[in-house]
Amino acid sequence: MSRLIVVSNRVTPQQAEGGASQGGLSMALSAALREYSGIWFGWSGASTTAWTGELNEQKVGGVTVVTVDLEEQDIEEYYNGYANRTLWPLFHYRIDLTQYERSYGSGYARVNARFAEVLAPLIRPDDIIWVQDYHLIPLGRELRERGVRNAIGFFLHIPWPARELVVTLPRHRQLVESLFYYDVIGFQTQEWRNAFVAYVLYEASGMAMTDGQVRAFGRTVLPKAFPIGIDAQGFSKLLKTETAQESYARMIESKAGRRMLLGVDRLDYSKGIEERILAYDRLLADHPELRGQTFLLQISTETRSEVDAYQEMMARLDALSGRINGAYAEVDWVPVRNVHRMHTREELAGVYRAADVMLVTPLRDGMNLVAKEFVAAQNEADPGVLVLSRFAGAAQQMREALIVNPFSQEDVADAIKRALEMPADERRRRWRALMDGVEKDDIVAWRDSFVQCLQGVREGDLAKGPRARKIRPFPDVPTGSA
Repeated sequence: MSRLIVVSNRVTPQQAEGGASQGGLSMALSAALREYSGIWFGWSGASTTAWTGELNEQKVGGVTVVTVDLEEQDIEEYYNGYANRTLWPLFHYRIDLTQYERSYGSGYARVNARFAEVLAPLIRPDDIIWVQDYHLIPLGRELRERGVRNAIGFFLHIPWPARELVVTLPRHRQLVESLFYYDVIGFQTQEWRNAFVAYVLYEASGMAMTDGQVRAFGRTVLPKAFPIGIDAQGFSKLLKTETAQESYARMIESKAGRRMLLGVDRLDYSKGIEERILAYDRLLADHPELRGQTFLLQISTETRSEVDAYQEMMARLDALSGRINGAYAEVDWVPVRNVHRMHTREELAGVYRAADVMLVTPLRDGMNLVAKEFVAAQNEADPGVLVLSRFAGAAQQMREALIVNPFSQEDVADAIKRALEMPADERRRRWRALMDGVEKDDIVAWRDSFVQCLQGVREGDLAKGPRARKIRPFPDVPTGSA
C-alpha cells in the first residue's frame, strides 16, 4: 500500500497524539495517519536564527512526524502575515480586517518554496501527498517544479469566498492558478466548491468538464466536496475516562439545578462569540423568568495573540460579559461565565455531556467539529439540543439541529428558548438523527473518500471521454490579469 504523506502548516508531538489540542484538524489528521504507514510533515512551531532546512524526525503515537524550524521573519510574514492577516479574514468574509502587504506575500511564497525544498527528497515514487489548508496553497506548484509527479491532493478546511471577494486580493489569479498543480481540491461543502468553480469560470475564462473537473491556466483539476468528520467512536470512548467523568461531575455540581448553555470556540472573530453573548443578553431581557434559571458557559481558547484583532476581541468579550453580569447577576448566580483556559479533549467531553444547549453560531466557518463532538458526547436518554449557525459547514449535514442566523439576536434567542422548552421525545429524535450522521460521515469516511478519489483521478478512473463545456464570463466582469 502507498504511503500517505500529510503536510500541514504546523505539527507538534501533542497534536500527533491527538491530546490536549482542541484543533479539529490535528485530531482528524492524527486519526487518519494511524491507518497508513506514512509521514506527517510541517513546521515545528519553533524559530531559528537562520534557515538550515534541518529536519527533526520522531515517532509519536504511532505517527512518524517530520518537522522543520522557521526563521522569525518567516513566522511574521508567512504565518502571522499572509496566512492570518490576509487569507484568514478574507476567506471568512471579513474584508474590513484583511491586510495586504507585499512582504506578507513574499514570505508566504518563500516558506512554501522552503517546505517543498526539504520535503521533495523524502517522497517515494508511489507516495500519496495530501496538503492541508490555506497556509500551503502554493506547495503543490513548488513540488511539481522540483520534479514531483506523485498524486497530490489539497484540502481547504475553511470557506472558499465568493469571487467578488477573491478579486480584492492582489495577485489573486496567481494564487488560484497554483491550485491547478494539484490533482484534487477538497472543500468542506458544495457551496465552497461552487464558489471556487465560479471564480474559475468567470474570472479565469475556465471550462467545466462533464466529469466534474475544471480546466484553466492550461491545467485540469477536480474540485469536490468532502465534509470532514470526527473520530466518533474514539470520542465516545473519552466519556469513559476518569478525567471526563470528573469533569462531568464537576459541571453537574456547578450547575446547581440550572440549565447550562455552552459555547466552545477558538478565540476568533469568525466564531460569532460576541453575537452569541448579545443574543443571550437579549434572551434575559425578553424573558425575565429565565434569570437565575440558566447560565452561559463560554470557553474561548486564546490563539494568535500576535495579531491585534484577537487581542482587541478578548478585551471586548471580557467587557461585554462584565456588563451583562453587572446588569443581571445575583449573589448566588452569574449569567455569563467567560473562560479562556485551554481544556483537554477528555475535560471537554464531560462539559459537553453536562450541557443542556450547545451554541455553535459562527458567522462563517468551514465545518466546525465542535457541533459533531457535542452530539457524540450526549446521553441518549436525555440529550441536549444543538443550536447551529446556517453559515457553519456542519449545517449542510446536521439539519436536525436548530438552524439559526447568527447575525440576528432575536433568531438565536428564540432558538435558545425553544431548545430549553423542547420535549424529551423531540430531543431524542433529533439527537438520534444527528448521531447517525456523525457516525456515518466520520473521519474514516472523510479520509477514505478523499484518498480514493485522488487515486482514481491519477489512475484515470473518472468517466471515459469527458467533454468540456465552455461557460463564458458575464459581460460586465473583467477577466484581465491581476
